Amino acid sequence: MDGAHSTDQGGGHRAYIGSFTSGGGRGVTTAAVDPATGALTPLTATGAAVADPSYLVLARDTGVLYAVSETGQGAVAAFTPTAEGLAPLGAPVSVGGSGPTHLSLAGGRLLTANYTSGGVSSLPLAADGSPGGPAAVLAHEGSGIDTDRQERPHAHQVLSDPTGRWVLSVDLGTDSVRVCVLDPATGELRLHTETFLRAGTGPRHLAFHPDGAVAYVLHELEPQLTVCRWNAAAGQLEPVAEVPVASAGPSGAVRAYPSAVVASPDGRFVWTAIRGTDTIATFSLTGGAEKPELTGVVGCGGSWPRDLAADPAGHRLYAANEHSGDVTWFDIDPLTGHPRRAGSVAVPAATCVVFG
Repeated sequence: MDGAHSTDQGGGHRAYIGSFTSGGGRGVTTAAVDPATGALTPLTATGAAVADPSYLVLARDTGVLYAVSETGQGAVAAFTPTAEGLAPLGAPVSVGGSGPTHLSLAGGRLLTANYTSGGVSSLPLAADGSPGGPAAVLAHEGSGIDTDRQERPHAHQVLSDPTGRWVLSVDLGTDSVRVCVLDPATGELRLHTETFLRAGTGPRHLAFHPDGAVAYVLHELEPQLTVCRWNAAAGQLEPVAEVPVASAGPSGAVRAYPSAVVASPDGRFVWTAIRGTDTIATFSLTGGAEKPELTGVVGCGGSWPRDLAADPAGHRLYAANEHSGDVTWFDIDPLTGHPRRAGSVAVPAATCVVFG
């Protein structure tokens, strides 16, 4: 099997869909992807093999699929894609933190962002791709002005920059993005610098523009997108602008809770998912990567879009709608970048979509 392009028995590509088993999800669902229409057809699911596999990442070199277990104990699980679905690659491994919400691969290690305990974990990988322990944990410090949501650090995402030299962790609780160095010998993360964003905004997820020089930080506690310059040589993230992604509404109104930000592979558009309004917003980058312009908003096709993913070619978007229990896909207008709903499939408590 080619690790970069796992296929089903009919020769089409696969998608993997995470879910909350505590909310009725079926674990990690393997689905066939119709190359002509983008339609998803669920094939198998992991069931109770791992609890609450809410976020996934696929190793392109080995084909191994990794999942967080977003539980109080905090763990990661690994699976090998087969013709029949996903085969567990050993037992789940502790991340040394609680409530991991995101994971990624960097420097031969598996990294997790641990929301509840507020830190980032780094785990070694064996030759077959299976994770091991103990995890090296970098604890975040600090708090924010929102006493309900920012009483302590809450790491929500961890990822490497496009050069692979730096690791960035986005923390909702401290209104900041930390830039770290991954020690190749020990696997430990060391803090290099910390960029503070506007107080109370609650940064959740970050996406790099394909040029590698600009990053977009989406906030959960305010419907804002912060545009940042990224200096890969110095490992410095510099905020330069804020762009609203939805109406803030009247004072005291229910929050919009933006969830995910995606940059198109061709660098022409940025999309964000907004859970409170059940919408997807499109931003045009015709004025430059640092100047996203909101050009349209469409319904997400369901309720509470927890994650948003573009297919590898950037022709379609997929919204994992947690509360309505479905994944909806959209064709992207090549001129405007606006999504047009093309179909949907039931996936209870869906949380994310990853393509093989």
